[in-house]
Amino acid sequence: MHGSTVRKLIFIWGRILRKAKRVTFPGFDGMPLYNVMVFFWRSIVDGSLTTRASAITFSFFMALFPAIIFLFTLIPYIPIENFQNELFLLIKDMVPATAFLAIEETVKDILTQQRGDLLSLGFFMALIFSTNGLASMMSAFDASLHTFERRTWLSQRLIALLLLVILSVLITLAIGLITFGQHIINYMVANGYLRDHFTIYTLTVGKWLVILFLFFMANSFLYYLAPAKKTKWRFISAGSTFSTFLCVITFIGFSYYINRFGQYNKLYGSIGTLLVIMLLMYLLSLILLVGFELNASINEAIKHSQRETFPHKRIKFNLFSHPE
Repeated sequence: MHGSTVRKLIFIWGRILRKAKRVTFPGFDGMPLYNVMVFFWRSIVDGSLTTRASAITFSFFMALFPAIIFLFTLIPYIPIENFQNELFLLIKDMVPATAFLAIEETVKDILTQQRGDLLSLGFFMALIFSTNGLASMMSAFDASLHTFERRTWLSQRLIALLLLVILSVLITLAIGLITFGQHIINYMVANGYLRDHFTIYTLTVGKWLVILFLFFMANSFLYYLAPAKKTKWRFISAGSTFSTFLCVITFIGFSYYINRFGQYNKLYGSIGTLLVIMLLMYLLSLILLVGFELNASINEAIKHSQRETFPHKRIKFNLFSHPE
């Protein structure tokens, strides 16, 4: 009985391998799934992904506080009537009552008093640390097993600055849709501009599709501009598609866990929020590296195919050894 089960498993595994040597996916440039997975497995096992993800997380976490200072000092300059008061009430509702009593005067002062010197300092520090974070990500990409090119320090900083501008625009649009999109729909419904339930549902779904598209574009720009490889990958790549899908799953699963099971505040207090943010940033950094390694593995499989050193019919399956 045991022997027949083993033979059946071997037979099924053999069928899976034969299928993988014939099947390809969009973005694989015609490369069989098997050829790509041999390199992908090597990059995941031997590529020090967790170490590289930790470095990216630390760099972006360092950029978080200057960015918060800059955004808060920018608020008094926003010329929208009652915006500061409404934001103050929103913060009051979100923060626990006992904690808000300790920060009430500070928050009120930040939201109402204009400080040009602090605004300039916050912008400068946010710019420096944000470009450091993107430069760290680019270095993590270049540390791949399949990548050997390096940029100069100046070239890396210029590309990081360009990426910062592009990502800031895309993320701002996405956050704006998340924050104000549903309020706009509710306003139109309350004032009778929208009455049809199907139209309301279509607008809501469309809002999230646009947000998903913006995050997909952000990932695509990262994979297109950040690597130092001289041969550019496609802008719409398998890695950007895969990483966007994993990011969505991570956000959904993470928010579900925090809302249903997360008790970090009881154990760590207010510092628990920082731990949660760091964990989320680490997971997203890991996902970005996985998407990059998928693109690099596709490129490596194509190069081996072109050199005829990785012929399809002569491949011996061994995920635990390096491809020749």
